[in-house]
Amino acid sequence: MMYKAIVFAGTTEGYALCRFLAGSQVPVYACVATEYGSRSVEESPCLKVHADRLSVAEMEELFTKIQPEIVLDATHPYAAEVTENIRTACERTKKSYQRVLREESSHQEEAVYVDSPEAAAEYLKGTEGNILLTTGSKELGKFTAVPGLKERIFARVLSLPSVMSACAELGMEGKHLIGMQGPFSAELNAAMLRQYDCRYLVTKDSGRAGGFLEKAEAALACHVKLVIIGRPLKEEGISLAECKAMLAEKFHIVRKPHITLLGIGMGSRETLTIQGQKTLEKADLVIGARRMADSVKLPHHQVFYEYRSESIAEYIETHPEFEHVVIALSGDVGFFSGAKRLLELLGEETEVICGISSVAYFMAKAGLSWDDAKIVSAHGRSCNLMSLIRHHRKVFSILGTADGVAKLAAKLEEYGMGEVILHVGENLSYKNEKIFSAPARELTDYKGDALSVVCALHEQAVPMPATHGITDEEFIRGKAPMTKEEVRTVSLSKLKLTEESVCYDVGAGTGSVSVEMALRAHQGMVYAIEKKEEAAMLLLENKKKFAADNLEIIRGTAPEALEELPAPTHAFIGGSSGNLREILQVLLKKNENVRIVINCITLETISEALAAVREFAFEETEVVQLCASRAKELGRYHLMMGENPIYIITCQKKK
Repeated sequence: MMYKAIVFAGTTEGYALCRFLAGSQVPVYACVATEYGSRSVEESPCLKVHADRLSVAEMEELFTKIQPEIVLDATHPYAAEVTENIRTACERTKKSYQRVLREESSHQEEAVYVDSPEAAAEYLKGTEGNILLTTGSKELGKFTAVPGLKERIFARVLSLPSVMSACAELGMEGKHLIGMQGPFSAELNAAMLRQYDCRYLVTKDSGRAGGFLEKAEAALACHVKLVIIGRPLKEEGISLAECKAMLAEKFHIVRKPHITLLGIGMGSRETLTIQGQKTLEKADLVIGARRMADSVKLPHHQVFYEYRSESIAEYIETHPEFEHVVIALSGDVGFFSGAKRLLELLGEETEVICGISSVAYFMAKAGLSWDDAKIVSAHGRSCNLMSLIRHHRKVFSILGTADGVAKLAAKLEEYGMGEVILHVGENLSYKNEKIFSAPARELTDYKGDALSVVCALHEQAVPMPATHGITDEEFIRGKAPMTKEEVRTVSLSKLKLTEESVCYDVGAGTGSVSVEMALRAHQGMVYAIEKKEEAAMLLLENKKKFAADNLEIIRGTAPEALEELPAPTHAFIGGSSGNLREILQVLLKKNENVRIVINCITLETISEALAAVREFAFEETEVVQLCASRAKELGRYHLMMGENPIYIITCQKKK
């Protein structure tokens, strides 16, 4: 078989490149120095592994025989001689050479930096205390100059017979010789430092993939001095991710990565599930909004900061070099998450891993059950919390703004619900987490954090009626006209509102229809248009009484007052001031399929309405005459008193 690429491996980056190419059906020839190294990558139909050290001449012979399109040097950063040999062989055989570099670690403020193992040994001569040496068996002989070698140094090396024998010849054996294969966690490194009472940890700057950060973290936790041997060469090259991208373009690799939508909990690592942690360890790319991505990214991850679904899908499609992609989503993927849209774009084969939602976490912390709570989100979306809190004993909501609690509390106080207890949670799971409770009236000036949730406890909540039908006596009334209860009930039934309807009430009067609209369309919006100031004031009083926060009063005459309003889904016309045709024209211009109910009292108005219905060619029309009578007590008798007959016209163009 002719191999398109030769990879000099022996490192995690080299093994990753071999698996990437072979998995993409690109034949690759892998060179590792030892039999031990060959165990880290398995041969396959597209992957041949050669386990032996090669001289420059042997490399030239191999390149000439195989004729690869590219030679990738992914050897260890400290293998300077090997790198020079590979480069020389490529130059002589005129083969394309690419160095793949391991990213250097960030500077450690408290560490001691030296240029070589000899310099490290020289520094340690003037110190006291035990030393954990993690530079490998090849460098061990250079530390024999350290006084008290056998007593002070604990060397961690590979557990191979040849390595153990070589170390024994240098006088390192017994408990001072630790034969282990990495990777090593920060916790395990720290345990070794404590076990052997070490004061110094000697390491090479092996980068993220080489476990350097875990050593640095352990040294910091154990108050141990880090002695870092710098890299021998300042090389030029590309990173593993850059190399994969280059290979994908060169060999026209098209492959779909394994994509996981991961609910990360509140944000701190402690709220990640074990399944989530394992998935992140395998990932090579993490995508998410900055807060989410930064909270879960690991040293080996590439990170793309993005929260827009379309941009995420486009990035994944144009970057085939990534094999395991994790998209970090706050809380749980099924709780007000972007997972739904991402699944539509990325396909049903996308893996979904749930997380701990903010409602589950917060309610547990606050000592509240949430199985009987109304659960909503006011973060980046319209949500009529006033209506929900008025009608439900317990309401949980995600907020999302620093003044969210104060605004909510102020509105509750305005609508006469200042006694509602607000349980507030901020920065959940973080070190600055804050959870407290107080009556709404005490929180109107509260300045909090945008990353917040609230649970409103309203013991005097009034259950929402199953149907419309508030009695006339419940409304605050004045001299302004009011659509009576029976007429209002039939008219609203003809409108067929939904929870999210956008409604107009033209000629609103005292607002009886507007209020009932607002209560039925409690997650929508109602615009009450009224030209008389006295009626508008009554409207405002009734709005406050019924906590109709989604009711907006528009002072003016239709149709002019309608021009700047959002398009309606429903409209009720109780008074038109002779402008019915013009009002219908504006309504249809805003939404051709708006559903309209018109109340007419006079014969002239019914004639005008029917003429307009014919002119605008409504396909669905209905005219109902309603005559209602109410009993009036007269001594021991009841006399039926008739109300004015009303014509109720319903019209809509079919969709």
